[in-house]
Amino acid sequence: MASAKSAEHDVRDLGLAEIGRKRIEWADRQMPVLRNIRERFTKEQPLKGQRLGACLHITCETANLLRALKAGGAEVFCCASNPLSTQDDVAAALVSAYGIPAYAIHDEDRDTYYGHLRAVLNRRPTITMDDGADLVSLLHTEFREQATEVRASMEETTTGVIRLRAMEQDGALKIPVVAVNDAQTKHLFDNRYGTGQSTMDGVIRATGVLIAGSVVVVAGYGWCGRGIAARARGLGADVIVTEVDPVRALEAAMDGLRVMPMVEAAKIGDIFISATGDRSVLNPSHFNLMKDGAILCNSGHFDVEIDIAYLNDSAKKIDRNVTNHVDAYLLANGRTLFILGQGRLVNLACAEGHPAQVMDMSFATQALAARWTANSATLPVKVHDVPKAIDEEVASLKLAAMGIRIDALSEEQKKYLSSWQSGT
Repeated sequence: MASAKSAEHDVRDLGLAEIGRKRIEWADRQMPVLRNIRERFTKEQPLKGQRLGACLHITCETANLLRALKAGGAEVFCCASNPLSTQDDVAAALVSAYGIPAYAIHDEDRDTYYGHLRAVLNRRPTITMDDGADLVSLLHTEFREQATEVRASMEETTTGVIRLRAMEQDGALKIPVVAVNDAQTKHLFDNRYGTGQSTMDGVIRATGVLIAGSVVVVAGYGWCGRGIAARARGLGADVIVTEVDPVRALEAAMDGLRVMPMVEAAKIGDIFISATGDRSVLNPSHFNLMKDGAILCNSGHFDVEIDIAYLNDSAKKIDRNVTNHVDAYLLANGRTLFILGQGRLVNLACAEGHPAQVMDMSFATQALAARWTANSATLPVKVHDVPKAIDEEVASLKLAAMGIRIDALSEEQKKYLSSWQSGT
C-alpha cells in the first residue's frame, strides 16, 4: 500500500490512483456540459484566487466537478459527505493524478469523518460546497471565527437545504448559501431520474431480488420519491406511496399509485424505500408489522430515516453482511428484517450513485453557481436560489450536447407575453 496519509491528504491507498483516473476519465466522456465549462474556465479563470473546500460524495463524477473548479483557477480541496459513499480509487486519483488534496476513506468511522471535515476547514476556504450541510454546520460551531472569510456556500441536497433554511429562520446562518439542489436542472433531473435509477440499482446489486411482482413501498413523493416510484413501477413492481403532504399524496394517486399510511403499508410491503429527509419514517410501530424477510433501505441523505438504533438495541440477533451490504435483524416476534447499506444512502452505499449523464447537469450548475458567487458583489446572508440564467444556460448546453434543437420566441410573441392590453 502506498503512503496514503499526510497533512495534504488522507486516502486509503495511493496505489489505486491509476484505476481511479481511468474511471474519472470514463465519466468525463459522459459529462459534456461540465467538460465544456471546464474548457471555458481554463481560459477565463473565473475562480482565480479562491480557496474552494468541497464536502461532497467522492465519486468519479464529483472528481470531474473538482477538476473544473481547479481549471477555473481555484485552490481546491475536498472531503467526503458520507462515510460509505467514497470511492477509494477516485480519492487516490484526485491526490496523485490531479493534485487535489482529498480527505476521504470508504467506511471511515465518525471520528475520522469529522476529522476530515476539520482538515478542509483548516485550509480556510473562501467558498464551500456541501452535500448535507455538515461542513457549514461545523463552520458555524467549531470554526465560527472563519465565517467572515467565506463568500458563500453551495448546497447540493434536499436535506442540506432543509437544515440551512432552518438556520436562516433561527437567525443562526452567518454566510450566504446557494440552494443548488433547488435549481430546476438539479432537482427535476438528478433527484428524479438519477435517484430513481441509482436507488433501484442499489437494491438490486445488494439483494438480487426480482422487482417485478414485489410490493415496493416508497416513503415520500418529492422529486426523489417520484423517481424511485417510477423506476420501481417500470420494473414491474406494485408500488405504494406513503406521504404526509396531501397535495403530493393526491399526485401519487393520480399517477396511478396506491397511497396509504405507513402503518398499513408495513403489513404488505416486500421492499421499503425511504426518501423524505426526515427521521424515524420507518420505526418500531412499523417493524413489528412487517413480513418475515422484508427489505428496508434509505435513499435520504442521513441515516435517520430508518430507526436503526432501535433495531440495534432490540433485535434478538444481528447478522452483519449476510450478503454484501445487507444486515439481518431477527426481531422478538421471530421475523427477520434485512437492512441495506446500514441505513445510509442505498444508491451510494450499495451501488455507485447517479449516472454521469445526469450528474453532468447538477455539477455544471454547481460550477456556474461557484462562478456567480466568486464574481458577485457581497451577497446578503440568506439562502439564495440559483439564478434563472444559470439554469437556462445549463439546460441549453445539455440540449446542444444531445443534438436537440428547440424553437425561439419571435419578437411579436415576446411582446404579447409581456403585455396585458390584448384580450378577448
